[in-house]
Order: sequence, then structure tokens, then C-alpha cells
Amino acid sequence: MRSVLNLFFLVFVLFAQAQNFGDNIEADLSQEKEYGTRMVSDFEEEDKKEFQKAAEAIPVPYRAFNKVENTENGYYVISGTFSKSKNLKSQVRKLNKKGFNAGYFQNPENQLYYVYLNHYDSWRDALNDCSSKFGGRYEDQVWVLKILDGETESLLNTETVPVEDVTYDMLKETTTVNTESKTKLVKRADEYFDKMWYAEAAKLYEQALSKGEKSYSYDVLKKAGDAHYFNTDMENAYKWYNILYTKYESDMVLDYLFKYAHSLKGIGNYKRSKRLLKLYNRKLAGEEVEQQTKHNEIVLDGLLRMEEKFDINNLSINSKYSEFSPMYYGGDQMVYASAKDSSIFNTRRYKWNNQPYLDLFVAKVNDETQDFKNALKFSKKINTKYHEASVAFSPDNETMYFTRNNYGKKLKRDKNGINHLKIYRSRKVNGEWLEAEEVSFNSDEYSTGHPALSPDGKQLYFVSDMPGSIGETDIFVVDVLEDGSFSSPRNLGPEINTEHKEMFPFINDKKLYFSSDGHVGLGGLDVFEVAFDDEVGFLEVRNVGKPVNSKKDDFSFIVDEETQKGYFASNRSGGKGDDDIYSFKTLQVEEIPTSINAISGIVTELITGDLMPNALVELLDENNIKLKEMETDENGNFIFEDLDADTRYVLRTTKGSYFDDTREAATKENEIVNVDVSMRKLNDMIAVEDGIKKLKTEMIHFNFDKSFIRKDAALELDKLVAVMNDSPNMVIKIESHTDSRGDAVYNKYLSDKRAKSTRDYIISQGIDPKRIESAIGYGEERLINECDGSVRCTEEEHYLNRRSEFIIVNM
Repeated sequence: MRSVLNLFFLVFVLFAQAQNFGDNIEADLSQEKEYGTRMVSDFEEEDKKEFQKAAEAIPVPYRAFNKVENTENGYYVISGTFSKSKNLKSQVRKLNKKGFNAGYFQNPENQLYYVYLNHYDSWRDALNDCSSKFGGRYEDQVWVLKILDGETESLLNTETVPVEDVTYDMLKETTTVNTESKTKLVKRADEYFDKMWYAEAAKLYEQALSKGEKSYSYDVLKKAGDAHYFNTDMENAYKWYNILYTKYESDMVLDYLFKYAHSLKGIGNYKRSKRLLKLYNRKLAGEEVEQQTKHNEIVLDGLLRMEEKFDINNLSINSKYSEFSPMYYGGDQMVYASAKDSSIFNTRRYKWNNQPYLDLFVAKVNDETQDFKNALKFSKKINTKYHEASVAFSPDNETMYFTRNNYGKKLKRDKNGINHLKIYRSRKVNGEWLEAEEVSFNSDEYSTGHPALSPDGKQLYFVSDMPGSIGETDIFVVDVLEDGSFSSPRNLGPEINTEHKEMFPFINDKKLYFSSDGHVGLGGLDVFEVAFDDEVGFLEVRNVGKPVNSKKDDFSFIVDEETQKGYFASNRSGGKGDDDIYSFKTLQVEEIPTSINAISGIVTELITGDLMPNALVELLDENNIKLKEMETDENGNFIFEDLDADTRYVLRTTKGSYFDDTREAATKENEIVNVDVSMRKLNDMIAVEDGIKKLKTEMIHFNFDKSFIRKDAALELDKLVAVMNDSPNMVIKIESHTDSRGDAVYNKYLSDKRAKSTRDYIISQGIDPKRIESAIGYGEERLINECDGSVRCTEEEHYLNRRSEFIIVNM
């Protein structure tokens, strides 16, 4: 379906920009190898390590040159590298207008020109700006260049790699990608890919990759995956993204983690998709998204468990080509888009997906079956030799809006060679549609499409990637004024729009419906609904659920709220072609019980996120008396129903070689309370630090100046006991340490008492005393940082020294 979706937007400008920048950096790296430019090696060792660690964390590539004429020592953030100086001054002026102190210089060794955003004396300042995208002012790939005096030696054997694939790891070791060694087959595939002829490109990439692992370069693998992804062939997209992830995991940019995760949804592997989306979110925004990630997983689990509430049917008018975007027209007709081949001899084909171009069709509707019949092409004044799709009609059916390629006598392209989409409007006079004219908020530099009118015809919703978009495509709205002109477009905001795609809006007097791959869904595009309030505005976005939504693309949803009947399109398995139109009617909703008091959740493995079927979950009251128990289902789910409202319970979860998990939960009046459980394997506590095997526990706390075992410490020691029981040959020694505050002799005495109290507790739990070789307190003799009283330290730094360690002597 990306034939249609990406026909309607999005990747166009992004691909052009990424390709241009990639070409520039390829030229840089390739020519630098030829001229033998050498990397810096005389950073001070500690400073160098800090810099490398910080650069890797962002991540941002870095390089270093000897002193270059017209440069200063320090750090330059490079935005582009060019073989010629033409137009560089204008680029620099544009950057300076955005608030940068930009410029450019030439490296005489390789004759290349380097455009920089800013110069810094400190690498910390440079990396801070890179990390924040310069306060959101610059989104494209950059890298840091160190300029210094003196001799240098190579830190990197440079090979040719695209800039979007460059990582810190690549700057440490030789890569294998070399554009000069590309085969003629790959070069031809790249040409098709750059033209967005993805169906043709996919065939050639498949041929190139069929020659075995030697052909598995980063660039070819990701483009092979993309060529299938943009045509929603998720099985083949997954095949190549999976190999890409396996071979180049550390080098994958965030966009490809997202695509890989969505291809996994597309083949129904939700478990692995969850883990990758969690990794994607963490890398995207850091740990603060953790709670949102957990919420999203709960929502997805709910969708997977949700009972189907629609009855759907594939329409008879569907063909082997794409049919989608049905829209009500008059009382008994529907207008929809189709790429079906209506030519007798030859049909012009759209190279994106090798299908004919889209036209609008009109058909009668059978009220009883909801099927379409007697389909004919819509007005010749509207249909052209290029794409027409996604129509909206005014309440009186005398005005229509639709999407079409931007063209005059031929297709028009922007400065990057991209043909965008535009919304056109036509009026009916004497029963005939007039030549269409484009609306005022179109542009030759971005796309607009997917028009949808409010029931009173006074607001026009549409999709665009125009400046001010939050994601790849957003939903906007304009007012349709009495004279037929339009207000300025308004973005519907982050409650509706995400950083990914929102498309195909439809609005009636109760709800806005749209499709998105940015909100939590089952895979590809899902259909979402959002009610609105005249005072509050749009309310919570909700997934409409199965079977309208599937693991593939589901979109162009329309509904009659009174009859609860409607239509949508999908490229799911079992259809007749690429995209098919389906009718649906809402099943009779069972009456909700007047009282719902329940606790539900999902049990997963803490480290991998794997779902855990057959884990035993017990429900206890506050006095630890067992009330109910059940095993989790194949997806790790459990639910305890018919509970008392506003009551506190205890959940205890056990399974094999995992630590028992005990946590409290309280019911709420007429609500299902979600309590998710993450279980940890016993052997996950075994770690190696500085070549020494240790049992890792949470901090064992003691009261001030005391050595008895507190309740919270006992819980941690019980975990240690469980590991020792699971490994009957394990022998340990116990070491207790304090911070440097207080008298050193007393600290050693106190830590020794604590070590022996710890030993005694472990023995009391059934561990043979012979399995504890020693229990010794070292006081402040073995500090792990510099907080020895000679420097000022924070409480957190002192805290690190107050520890008990469990050294594994024998397994």
C-alpha cells in the first residue's frame, strides 16, 4: 500500500536530502583515503576517552586533521563536504540566518571543501549542540572535526560509507562498503531507487543479494528492505531488515530500528517488535519515555486481547490492483480510487509499485449487502493520465476536493526533482464538473492531500508535510470562508499528530477518524478515532480495534454513525489485490456489567522482555492468605475478576528458575487495574567485574551504627540464597565496606560485624557454612572512588563506597 501512502507523501524530500548529503560525505571519505589523510592520535588519553564515550553515546561521528590553512585549533561541527566551492557562500549565508556562525574551508591534502555550522574550543560544547540538534535548528546529520597542530597517526582506515550510516564504531575499525566496487546491477537498482521506482529496484536488489553474504553491504541491505517497505511487502522488508540488524546492529540509525520494528508487526511478531520499539524510544528520548513505553505496551496487549466488534466483507469491485478511499456521494453512490487496468492494449504504469495510475470511479451501493455495483469512471474533467484519489464532497454535492499529482502540461518537480501532490477543487455546473483548480495552500515545495470536509462544509481537513509538521505527515485544518477562500492551515497538534505518519482523515458530527503508524497499533497503518468536545476540543485518541485493524495497512475509514456501517481499505492477506475496499458493520455490543473490579497484567522476562506463559500468579489478601491463583496464558496474560472495590491485594508470581515476584495492587471502583510483572532469572545475578565473578544484589542497607539485618536487606539476601540453592557447588566470600567518614578503626570493626551478620543470615536460610569461605569487613580500605577525605564528595559518591560484595570463589 505504500504505493498509495507514499504516493501521498513523505519520503520524497527526506530521500532527496539524505541522498545528497550522503553523496557529499562519500566523496569526502573516498578521496581522503586516496590522499592518505591521517587521524589524530595525540589527544590527552583521559580527555580522549571521555570524548569518545560522549560521542558514542549521542552518537556522532568524529575525525581529526593536522592544522589546515584558515582554520583554528579546536572542534568544527561539519554539515557537508563538497568537491567544488560553487554555491557554498550562499549555503553559509542561509546557515548564518538561522543563527549559526557558519563558514567553510578547504583541505589542501584532498582538495575538498568543508562547510561547518560552528567552531568550538571545547568538545563538550560541540557535542552538547549536536545532541540537542542545536536547539532544534538543524536536523540533518553532522560530524565533529578536530583541528590540531603536530604529527598524527591513523585512528581509522577509511573506506567509503554513506554519512547516514557513519557511527563512532566505524571510526575505530575498517568497514567493507566501497561504492567504487558496486556492481552494475546495484548501480542500476540505486538509480531506480533514487527515482522512487521501488518495484523495479526491489527486483534488482534481490538479484544482487542472491549472490550470498559477500554482497550484504549496509547500503544494499537497507535499500532492499526500504524498496519492499514502501510497497508494504512486510515479509520481504523484514527479511532484509533482519539481516541488516544482525550484521550492522550498532550502526543502524533510529529510523531503521523503527522500520524493523514495524516490519516485525507486519509479520505478526509483536513480542520482538515490542522490544525493538522500547529500544527505539529509549534511544530517541532517553529514560524519561520509560513510563510511556510501558503504557504503550499495555495498550498493545489490550488490542491483542480485544474481542472483534466488526463484521467485515471484501467488495466485489476489488481487482488485482489497488482500490481505496471510498467516499459517500449523494444518497446511493460511492466514489473511490482504483488503479485497475481499464485499457485494452497498454496502460501507463507508476514506477513506485509498477501499477497503473489511479483514477476516480463512481458506483451504486446495494443498501442490503453494502456492496458496490455498476462502477464507472468518474468525470473526464477530473481524471487525468496521472494520479487522482481521496475525494471529499460538500454537503450539497456541488463542490468536490481531491488529490492529484502536481502537473501542468507535464509533471512539475521541485528543486530536488520531487513531484509533490496537491489538493484540487472542482465545482458542478448544470450537472457537469468543471476543470479543477488547485487550492491556495498548495505548494510546489511540499505535498498536500487526503481532503476531508466537516459535515457543514466549513472546515477542510487534509494531510501535509509542510513546514510546521510534527512528523513525516500531519493532519491540518483550514476554514472554508464564505467567498470560497481559505484561512491559514492549522496543525491539529501533538494529541493527534506524531513524529511518524498521520493520514486519511474523515470527520462526521461525532468523531474524527484517521490512520497512523505513530500511535500504538497492530502493524503498518491502523485506524484511530477521537471524539471531540466543543469546549475541550479533541479527546483521547483510541484504536478502533480488530478486525478493521490488522498487522498490515488499514486506512481510509468512513462510517455512518447512525447505522454503524461503513467502509475502509486494507492490504491484508486474503484480499484480491494490492489494496482492497472492505465494508463493515458494528456488531451488537454486549451490555457492560454494572460493576467491574479486576486486576490484570502481563508477565515478562525482565532482561529480554519475552512473554512468560505458564507463570503461576497468586492473589493474596493483606494477611498473605491465598484467595485465588491462575497460570498466565500463552501471551503471559492474567486477570483476577469479581474482586472487592477499593481493596488492597498482594500478587505473588513464581516460575521455575526465576526469582519470586511479590507486589501490592489495589482495586478501583468499576475499573480494571493493570499490574505488569517483570521476572528476573536467578543466574542474571552473576556478573564479572574486573575479571572477578560476583553475585550482584541491590545495596544491602544497615541502620546507622548497627549490624543487624533489616527486612529490606533480608529480601535481597533471599535472592542470593536462591541463586546458591540453584548452584549447589557455589562457594562465596563476603566483603563489607564503608565510606571514609568517621574513625578508620571503628569503620573496619563495624564493617566486619556487618559481614559476619550477613554470613549468619545466609546460613540461617539453609546454606552450608562450608560454602562461605570468609566474611571480612575492610572498612574504608577499599574505596572505589577518590572520596578518601582529601576531596569534597557528594552523598551519592560516598554512598557508592558503602557496599557489601559477594565474591564467587568456586562454581
